[in-house]
Parts: sequence; C-alpha cells; structure tokens
Amino acid sequence: MLMGAAGGAAHGRRCQGCGTVLAADNTARLCGRCHREQRDQLRTPPAQLRNEFFDTDEFRAAFESQHIGKVLKAYRNHPRHVKLFGKALNQELLGRWLGLTQAQVSKLENGSPEQNLEILRNYARILHLPQQLLWFDFPGQSRLVPRHAGLAAPDDSDNLLVVNTGMDTLELLQRVRQSDINTSTIDALNITVEQLCCDYPHADAGDLAKTAKGWLDKMTELLANRITLSQHRDVLNNAGMLALLVGCLEYDLGDVRAADATRRMAMEMGKESGDPAIVGWAHEMLAWFNLTSGRYRAVIPAAEAGTLAAPSESVAVQLYGQQAKAYARMGMAEEVHTALEKGSSLLGRIPYPERPENHFVVDPDKWDFYAMDTYRIVGEDQLAQRNAEEVVRRSVSSEGELVSPMRYAEAQLTLAVIAARRGDVEEANALGIRALQHGRKSRPSLLMVAGEVSAELDTYGATAGADFREVLNEIRRDS
Repeated sequence: MLMGAAGGAAHGRRCQGCGTVLAADNTARLCGRCHREQRDQLRTPPAQLRNEFFDTDEFRAAFESQHIGKVLKAYRNHPRHVKLFGKALNQELLGRWLGLTQAQVSKLENGSPEQNLEILRNYARILHLPQQLLWFDFPGQSRLVPRHAGLAAPDDSDNLLVVNTGMDTLELLQRVRQSDINTSTIDALNITVEQLCCDYPHADAGDLAKTAKGWLDKMTELLANRITLSQHRDVLNNAGMLALLVGCLEYDLGDVRAADATRRMAMEMGKESGDPAIVGWAHEMLAWFNLTSGRYRAVIPAAEAGTLAAPSESVAVQLYGQQAKAYARMGMAEEVHTALEKGSSLLGRIPYPERPENHFVVDPDKWDFYAMDTYRIVGEDQLAQRNAEEVVRRSVSSEGELVSPMRYAEAQLTLAVIAARRGDVEEANALGIRALQHGRKSRPSLLMVAGEVSAELDTYGATAGADFREVLNEIRRDS
C-alpha cells in the first residue's frame, strides 16, 4: 500500500474528483471513494432536469421521430453524462433504471418504435421526460397545458376531474351530499384525495388542512349512509388517507395532540378497510413524531410495527429511513447501515410511483432526502453535501419555481451544518437564514435540523451566527 501511494505521488496522478494522489496500481481517473460516490449517483436517474438539458439537436430529432428508442439513445449519450462520468451511460445501466435488460434496451434503440402507451408513459416518468416534448399524454395532463415539474396546482383539480370523470368539483359535491355514489363518483373522490396529498409539499398548511378536513367530514357522513360493501371500503380508504394528511398538517402546524388523535383515527380506518398502506403510514407518523421530539429509541418499535403491517408497500421504505435517522442520532453506525440497505433494496423492487409528489409515496428523490439527513448526522459530510445539493436542485422546477420548499429548507440547513463544520460561520449563518425564511414549514422537523446548525455554531462562541439564532428563536416562540 505504501509503495503504491509513493508510486502514485511520483507519477503525479491525482483523482479528478477530490485531488487525492492515486495509487500506482489505480489506472482509473478516480480514487475508490469517489468511484463509490459516482456509482451512488448512478443508482437512480436524475430528476427534474432543466429544459436546457433536452435542448440539443439529438434530443430534438429524437422527439420529432416519435421513437422512444432514439430518445433513450440521446439521453445516454448526452454531453452532461460524458462530462460527469467520462463516458456515455451504457445500455445496461439505463436498463436497470427502466427494469430492462441490456438486450431489451438495444432492441428499443435499434428496432421499430414502441407503440404501447403505458410502456411509453412508464419510461417517460422514470426519466422525467418533459410532457411538452412528448408525442403522447399522461392521464389528466395535456401537452397543450404544461405543468410545473409534473405538479398539478390546487386550482387544476377541476381539470383533472373533468378529464378523468366528466364531472367537476361542484357536481362531485352535489353527488356526495345526495349519496349518489357510483363508479364515476368513487373515481372522482380518488382523484380529489390524491390531489390533496400531492398538494402537501407546497400548499399553505392551514388552508390545505381546512380543505382536507372538509372532505374528511363528507367521507364520514357517506360512511353512515346506505352504500354497497365495495363502495364502503373505497370511501373508507379515502377517509383514511385524508386522516393521514390532516394529521401530518396538524403536526406541521404544531398541534401535536390533535395530530396524534387524527393519526389514531387513520389507523383504525386502515385496519377496518384492510389497507396495509394506511396502517403503515399511521405507524410512520408515530415514528416521525418520536424522532422530531427527541425520543429516538421510541422510533424503532414504531417503525418495526409499520414494516410488519406493510412489508412490501412504499411506506416501508420510509420506515427504514426513519430507523436510520434514529440510529444515526443514537450513534449506532452498524444499524444505520443495515436500515439504509433494507430501504434501498426495497425501493429498487417497488414500481416507480405515477405521482411522486404525493406525500404518501416514496421515490428515489425522497430516499436521497432521507439519506442526506443520515449522512449529516454520522459525519459523512461529502455524501451529505452531495445529496443536499441534489435535493436543492430537484426542489426547483425548470421554470425556477420552488416546488418542494420543505425539502429545500432542510437541504439548506444541511449545507449550513457542513459550512459550520469547516469553519465558514458566515456561510452557515446565510444558509441557515435562507432555510428558515420559506413560508411552507414542518415546524418540528425544521426545528430539529435547525437546532443542529445552532449547536455547530455554538463551538465558535455565543455571538457566532447571531442573525440565524434570532430568526430561529422567533420560530421557536411561535411554535
């Protein structure tokens, strides 16, 4: 090992990632650590790429040809990938992202155009291809009405309902009041509830809570009416999802007692309807409540109960993430690694969600957000910074709109912690203030991470980061 290092120094070869001297027997352009980090970056496709990424002659020709294989080839050979990784993405890697073999990717690229609409939609979702460039539409969306980063704004709900069910919100309300429940009504309720869950990351918490409570009351009234067993189960599932949403919003707003009561309501609804996902998310909320309250040991049994109730559901991935966060804060490195491995493994086996912005699904972006928190706690600052910068990038749409303000804020706080650790107090102060100034907040989560910034700044004296502390104390007083 020592001879290798000396040989590397003599030859003057350094890692193109971090500048470390490469061993003589390392013929690659990166050291082992940077190679592992690069491999991690390639675990999932990048999300919410800016419009400029697709503004190339190769992409324009590929989209105009209406041939998904040519789009895939343009994606693989994009100059950005060559710059980042030293070469184009290979077919095997792209195949892993799409759930295909290398041979199947080759056939797509060189064969006749794929005509199956669902398959085309699936590839477009995974690679985050812009809707306006495609030659096909997604359900409830149109290339003629572009969305911001795939998100439908709250006032777009009527458009979604009309496109998918032929009725608007007013007609749906009238049907619910009259207990006029049929397949179309159930479909409209499903769309309405899902849209509310998709609004969670960016909508005003108070306004959204009021709307969700109103719909929850209507669902409860419906359950008391004479409807079929199948309709009862569908309405109960929607009520359970609404209860989960309301509970999360109540907790964000600081009403801990109400949040836990609503969480328990969701748990009972999930058990009654036989929906493991609702039961799992109710356990996940308890794990989250315990984590942000500093009861780290209590996170573990809550998370384990959730994974037992919903072992193959999306929520189980997040439950492993909550375990990793708790173990990291208890200094249990081996358990952190195990939890992250379990979560990552399960994430790779479940289908990519149709609407990743739904608060009650987990996609690779959300998992990177969870990993960011864990890396920060265990002191893996390079990994934490890489994930935080990626979370910041993905939190802003190609049009410059902030679409995930809560994730953005926690990523900025992570960068503030790292800046403080390297002695850049001014940068930590500025990043911390920027994170706390956004309107949409989950106060318990925000205060937990902001407290870590404050603790890091404490090492430089009571006056270090004074402006950040002032803003933080204001939020604490309001909580």
